[in-house]
Amino acid sequence: MTKFSGLGKGLESLIPKTAPTKSESVSQENLKAKESVFLIEVNKIRENPLQPRRDFNEIELKSLADSIREHGILQPLIVTKIEEEIPSGIKVSYELVAGERRLKAAGMSGLNFVPAIIRQKTEDKEKLELALVENIQRADLNAIEKARGYERLTKEFGLTQKQIAEKVGQSRELIANTIRLLQLPIEIQKAIEIGKISEGHGRAILTLSDDNQRLALFNEILTKNFSVRAVETLGRQIKGVSKRIKENTVDPETKVWESRLEDFLGTRVKLAKSGNRGRILIEFYSSEELNAILDKILKF
Repeated sequence: MTKFSGLGKGLESLIPKTAPTKSESVSQENLKAKESVFLIEVNKIRENPLQPRRDFNEIELKSLADSIREHGILQPLIVTKIEEEIPSGIKVSYELVAGERRLKAAGMSGLNFVPAIIRQKTEDKEKLELALVENIQRADLNAIEKARGYERLTKEFGLTQKQIAEKVGQSRELIANTIRLLQLPIEIQKAIEIGKISEGHGRAILTLSDDNQRLALFNEILTKNFSVRAVETLGRQIKGVSKRIKENTVDPETKVWESRLEDFLGTRVKLAKSGNRGRILIEFYSSEELNAILDKILKF
């Protein structure tokens, strides 16, 4: 392991102003004095188990590997040091915190060493935060991967949506809307992940509350190649139809009582129930009809 001078704090430390010209060297002129950069053997670095990204485009990785062969790694990885006791002494390895694409591409390009910043005692929350922030700022994560990462920060580490928004430089509303994508059926989530439909399509589908309707709308998108605007319009139409059907759906007991009252009063009757409460609506079309109805009710 070879040591170089330090970098600045935070994400700025990941972006040196000038790229190194060789894959196993990082120019001291481009590094600040806060954190040190080391050359670490690729086979000693484990992948980050908290990495929010699951799918890596092989074509993009190959392109990155080709770039690394020509220009070297432009930004150091971030790792934590792991020491394990073995019979012969201490075994040292490293766990990746940020830079998984670069590590994979470095392996494809045949590099034996990669430049990395070693962070000491990094908590799981910080590992996930760093991996998320790095990928989001480079637009490397798809919407579902972001949603899973945000959800983990919320559920496992207790961060609020506002805190997450501040860390990744997004609005709280955007964080909330992204997490809501995880309410979609798995089939639709997968389609967003692989780019079959867009995040906008997913949000439009979310306006429907029933999964069967969501899947039906999803299939329409695939079949007819609907735009996001068209899906939003269709979603509103489906919601309107569903609402009318629900309003017009009457349970059997209510239908029986409506029929009995209509037979007794000789006019149309509707029972509007809400739990144990409700209203009885009796129609009439003239003063004479009203008087006849009242007579029947009073005599009864």
